[in-house]
Amino acid sequence: MTDAMIKKGASTVECRPPDSPKFVSPKPISEAKIAIVTSASLHHEDDDDFAPNDTGYRILKKDRQDIVVGHWSPNFDASGVSSDLNVVFPIDRLLELEERGEIGSVSDVHISVAGNQFDLSGIRLDGGPAAAALLNKHEVDVVLLTPV
Repeated sequence: MTDAMIKKGASTVECRPPDSPKFVSPKPISEAKIAIVTSASLHHEDDDDFAPNDTGYRILKKDRQDIVVGHWSPNFDASGVSSDLNVVFPIDRLLELEERGEIGSVSDVHISVAGNQFDLSGIRLDGGPAAAALLNKHEVDVVLLTPV
C-alpha cells in the first residue's frame, strides 16, 4: 500500500466535532497521575496480537517489561523501537520524572491501540470509550499520546 493510497483512504474518514466540548482546569502536573496511550500496537507477550481491523485496545502494565511491538504497517520503520522501546512507550522517562517529583505518579495501566486503521468507528464508538473508562477508573489525570 502506498502513501497516496493511505492518504486517499484517510481523507474519507469522517471526523465531526464534539457536540459540546468540555474544558477543565487540570491539577498541577506535579500532582497528576499520567498514563501513556500509544498507537504502536504494543502488547504483553501473553496477550493477543493486533489483527487487521482490530479496533480494540491492550492494557500495558507499568511493572511488566515483556512488551511486544505488533505494528505491521509497511509504512512503519521499527528500527528505532527495536533499539529503545521508549521511542513509542516512554515509561522509563515517566518513571524518572516521578522519581524526581516532577509529576505526581505514573499510572499502573497504559493503553495501546493499533494505529494503522482505516475505519475508526470501532475505536470511536467502542474501544476508545472503554479505554477512557478504564483510565478514569484508575484515576488518570493526564495521558501522554504517542502516535505512530
